[in-house]
Amino acid sequence: MGPLIAYDLITGSTNLLFAFLIGIGFGFVLESAGFSSSRKLVGVFYGYDTVVLKVFFTAGITGMLGLLFFSLFGWIDLDLIYINPTFLYSTLFGGVLMGAGFIIGGFCPGTSICAASIGKIDAIFFVLGIYIGVNIFNEIYPLVEGFYKAKFLGSPKLSDFLGISDGIMALVMIAMAIFAFWLGEIFEKKKKPVIY
Repeated sequence: MGPLIAYDLITGSTNLLFAFLIGIGFGFVLESAGFSSSRKLVGVFYGYDTVVLKVFFTAGITGMLGLLFFSLFGWIDLDLIYINPTFLYSTLFGGVLMGAGFIIGGFCPGTSICAASIGKIDAIFFVLGIYIGVNIFNEIYPLVEGFYKAKFLGSPKLSDFLGISDGIMALVMIAMAIFAFWLGEIFEKKKKPVIY
């Protein structure tokens, strides 16, 4: 039964070791999929390359189905899975800010680390910008704490919010993925290929 650390099946140190190894694996997969290329990453916004959409949708659905089936077989207790709390206003503001940074800089935080680790100069500057931004936020946090914590919604799941079961939500997400893949193929065929 999982999660492993909640049931004291592994120690906190072992949990960190697993996280480290999974992180290396994740970075390897990102690099293998070409996600160290900022042109490939922003291609999804301009419609000429939808690999990012396909990879992340596939990863999300695989994780979602894995959790659902593990729960069904009694291998994991979904009530013990941590879900980040939602503060609506800061979430929306942060999403817009990160989306703009993604389009302008060509990386998200994870892919910037991936690209910086293989020596991409633009990614190194991007990571430096993240570091500076985090420290600025840390310094001004007392001034923005009210906004940051505004409109607290707890830790809702989309299925709970919509009033449907987790299984139906999974089916909806799979249908959305199939539709997105189909639409992505149409956009890719209409756009001229970009040389990386």
